[in-house]
Amino acid sequence: MNKPQRQRDIFWFWLPLFASWLLMTAEGPIISAAINRLPDEVIMLAAQGIVMSLSVMIESPIINILATSTALVQDYASYRLVRKFTITMALILTVVAALVAFTPLFQVVVVTWLEAPPEVARWVRPGMQIMTLWSAAIAWRRFLQGIMIRFGQTRKVAWGTAVRLFTSGGTVVVLAFLSNWPGVIIGATALIVGVIAEAAYATVAVRPLLQTELHPDKPSTNNDPLTYRSLFWFHLPLAATSLLILLAQPLVTSSLARLPLPTESLAAWPVLFQMMLMARAAALALPEVVIALSKNPNAFMPIRRFTVTLSVAGTLLLGLLIFTPAARFYLFTVQDMTPAVGELAVAGLQMFLFFPALATVTSWLRGLLINNKKTKLVNWGMGINLVITAVTLLIGLLTQQPGLPTAAVALNLASLAEVVYLGWRASHVLPMGKDLWRPMPARDWGLEIGD
Repeated sequence: MNKPQRQRDIFWFWLPLFASWLLMTAEGPIISAAINRLPDEVIMLAAQGIVMSLSVMIESPIINILATSTALVQDYASYRLVRKFTITMALILTVVAALVAFTPLFQVVVVTWLEAPPEVARWVRPGMQIMTLWSAAIAWRRFLQGIMIRFGQTRKVAWGTAVRLFTSGGTVVVLAFLSNWPGVIIGATALIVGVIAEAAYATVAVRPLLQTELHPDKPSTNNDPLTYRSLFWFHLPLAATSLLILLAQPLVTSSLARLPLPTESLAAWPVLFQMMLMARAAALALPEVVIALSKNPNAFMPIRRFTVTLSVAGTLLLGLLIFTPAARFYLFTVQDMTPAVGELAVAGLQMFLFFPALATVTSWLRGLLINNKKTKLVNWGMGINLVITAVTLLIGLLTQQPGLPTAAVALNLASLAEVVYLGWRASHVLPMGKDLWRPMPARDWGLEIGD
């Protein structure tokens, strides 16, 4: 298998996954732009941010089923086992979402723990109720997408996200023009309709693989059959990692609610977070690329070079956005933010210049460790990330620093610490050992003329 040794082959494998993430991250800005043009936009945008933070936190144990599916689904037996695991987790998370949305647990989480302003909290509950099936839909489509990535059908993943964006974007535009629903209701409805449409597309798109690669009659080439126990212990650290990653968002939201200008900061944060998601889309597509292409033992150095290229490109592109009029055009014209909220977002954006590069290196290291079944180390890395995030936010709270700069410092420091830890551990546990960071001559990178 020589293809992954060339940069252009890695690029074409990665590109559909990147397109999928980019389209997915474009969903939030479309919805926030619509909410900003509706009545009570500051309150509605703040409520939408809390709804999204809580929803992704609830889904966190299953979000990395994409990596689990990519790594473990090899034949019909492993497909059935991972499918059963996915459905079980989806049911459990749906119950959790319903408890938050429909019971007094909502008061505990949103009012007591997050201390959301009363005028914002009252709109969070209906948004959460609409999003009850969010985790189940996410679980199913990411399980199926992992199978597509495993067998090289990454373009179908991108097409599925296009279906989602078209559906959610169309829904938010239609409801914004033809209904008088509050902004958070429109936003939550668009999100759930979009993700259900994507799950339905994935169900159809994966069928050819079920008839060929994963057909019950096809002989298994796996000499180490997957068991439910091994599946559970493989996925558990990844689930914990996702939970830790997404816990950072409620931590930031809770801190912003307690720092100066809480309503304005809570309104600016979702837009700023969405921009950071889009800037990190290249990085978010990387772990599954590393897992899928590392079947070739000679792929390590080319993938590392590709990671460096993505890191530099991401920093340059974000710098171009930040230090030109493009950022203000996006925030004040496209998003139509109020002056007070928009200025907060501009100031916060400048502190995230190197965040995409840190995310890219982190994704590469996570992919290497997951591919070598060192998922617990990935979990430890995210634990360090969360601890530093929490400590930095606490210092900001105790000294009453401005909200968005405090969040930016916390997330940047935490990401840097995670990179250092994962790099240290990877250099000791992976076959390449001390060569993890050592420069290599071009002839050893698997390059070809014209690559």
